[in-house]
Amino acid sequence: MPASVDIPKSSLISPVTDAVVYVVMGVTAAGKTTLGEHLSKALKMPFIEGDELHPESNVAKMAAGVPLTDEDRWPWFANIAAAVNQIQGPAIVSCSALKRAYRDYLRSALTGPVKYLWLNPDKEALEQRLLARQDHFMPASLLNSQLETLETPLSEKDVIDVTGRSVSEICAELELMA
Repeated sequence: MPASVDIPKSSLISPVTDAVVYVVMGVTAAGKTTLGEHLSKALKMPFIEGDELHPESNVAKMAAGVPLTDEDRWPWFANIAAAVNQIQGPAIVSCSALKRAYRDYLRSALTGPVKYLWLNPDKEALEQRLLARQDHFMPASLLNSQLETLETPLSEKDVIDVTGRSVSEICAELELMA
């Protein structure tokens, strides 16, 4: 992360050190919010919608069809870390986390263990979902930039590919890991 970004200390410190945070990740329209909301109910954990934590400048850029840069994303990740750490316990958060550097930042900024739940639908499914979306700031035209930015996370030990699995299957796997 660039040194010029000031991360609030509150986003790095929490008294809870063993609460798992599940980050539901993937490109736009992968189903992060839907899965996060379902897991929140099934696991009785709070859910944080990462898109709601974007600075207004990021939302305006994306709405105009301009891809975000790393500089744009760092304040967003700081906002996510602060929101999750404020819960001081287990949580579920949706966040694209497209690059390893972003995932590494969240691993260090969030207290306790982090598990990434990766949604990776095929491009055709993503395009169909984007075209069906209403009232979302992210236009379909940005899908390619997200796919190009994505650094596949499967070599990372705390990432689980949950693509195509039901909520009950995902919950069962998470319980086995606990």
